[in-house]
Amino acid sequence: MAKVSIGLRGWRFEEDEIFTDDEELKPLDEIPEDPRERLLRLVSLVEEPCDVCYLDYGEAEIHRCREAEIVYGEPDGEVLLCPEHEPDLLYWFREAGGSDHKGTVEFADRFHEWVAAGNEAPDGYASVEHVEEDPGALPDLPDQQEVQERLEEGFDGDRIDILELAGERADDDETVTDEEVVESDLDLSTDYPSDR
Repeated sequence: MAKVSIGLRGWRFEEDEIFTDDEELKPLDEIPEDPRERLLRLVSLVEEPCDVCYLDYGEAEIHRCREAEIVYGEPDGEVLLCPEHEPDLLYWFREAGGSDHKGTVEFADRFHEWVAAGNEAPDGYASVEHVEEDPGALPDLPDQQEVQERLEEGFDGDRIDILELAGERADDDETVTDEEVVESDLDLSTDYPSDR
């Protein structure tokens, strides 16, 4: 089977690792760890703005940013790009030391720093020619809700004892009295966690 991109160009998947013979997305627990991690990350990246556009315009003018079509890097250290800004990343990677960060989660930070310093690819710097044989034939990427439902499917939710993990034992007969709650700094009207 061939390698395919889903949602965004750049990350490539072996078709037989992620699709059934009926061309449906496999259950998540049947997908190998690396492609599963990338698929889960892609769900949150699709429809996000291009990183370079975002650095140019910021949150205040996010409506001016082009939607990302391309992803490079590793999950949680990825760079999202529109076709217009892809040459900037390629130039940085090939000519300006970006390849030193290949495979690291710092990849995106180093590229963002390079762009924020006013750097860009020279005019006419060549981009990558992406070949799309039949993108319409691929199943749609599940949305975040569907991925969450798939993750929770069959999940028993074992209870974790944080004190035990910390190496401490809680005595089951230690109860907190009403007076102790009143005397404590605990604000029961606050939604925790709080910024305070």
